[in-house]
Amino acid sequence: MDQNLHSPQRLLIELRIEHADLDDLIDARGVVPVDELAVRRLKKRRLLLRDQIARLEAELDPPEPA
Repeated sequence: MDQNLHSPQRLLIELRIEHADLDDLIDARGVVPVDELAVRRLKKRRLLLRDQIARLEAELDPPEPA
């Protein structure tokens, strides 16, 4: 069971959840004026998560040869 907690599939799920949470947070901040630096940091973190998700997805499901 401990192995399931550290599996690539679980990590992918956690990254997707964090990415979705950041999307919601950034959207909510668009309604209320906030610190632009904080918003830029959130967007940068979201981009990094997107890259991590894409890399992990490629590792788990590599493209088939043509």
